Amino acid sequence: MDEQEIRLLLTQLLMPIVQFNEYEIELALDLFSFKTFESEAHVFVSQDIVTEVHFVLSGLGRYYYLDRDGKEFNKSLVKQGGAFTSIGSLVDSSPSPFYAQALTQCKIASIRYDELVALAEDNPNWGRFVRRLYERLALKKERREASFLLLDAQQRYEQFLMDFGSESENIALNQVAMYLGITDVSLSRIRKKMGLT
Repeated sequence: MDEQEIRLLLTQLLMPIVQFNEYEIELALDLFSFKTFESEAHVFVSQDIVTEVHFVLSGLGRYYYLDRDGKEFNKSLVKQGGAFTSIGSLVDSSPSPFYAQALTQCKIASIRYDELVALAEDNPNWGRFVRRLYERLALKKERREASFLLLDAQQRYEQFLMDFGSESENIALNQVAMYLGITDVSLSRIRKKMGLT
């Protein structure tokens, strides 16, 4: 990617969250690295010490846990505008308890967390950016928790379809079922009931 393409991708990522000026984007440009992860590639794995925040410029991914028997459990799905990281790793330097994986090809903009914090301490807009990232994370977790406590499986699936829109077609149904906390068979029944099969 050339510098103009990098600047455009970074601007598209940042501007919906905070209205940065060109100088503020310039401050961060050299701090970001850009990578492409192919489908099924891991951004990081369990037990890694994660030191970066990996923003998704395009594509879809997931966080998942692996139990002792090798069974996977989706923690969260990540779409364009979201990010991969482990807060525990960033804050406590502890190993990540989960994996982060691309489900489709993902273009990622990565920045070291300590450099992001330094930007936030030196510039009010970068400070707002970091605060809004944490606010978005808290809201996402709050909504997910409420969906498991207050919605049945079909309602959770309907919410998933609203949240992911046309991108939902790019996520394998077994991944969707894991995300919803149901079996593949249950999801198939729900889809049939909704006239989607």
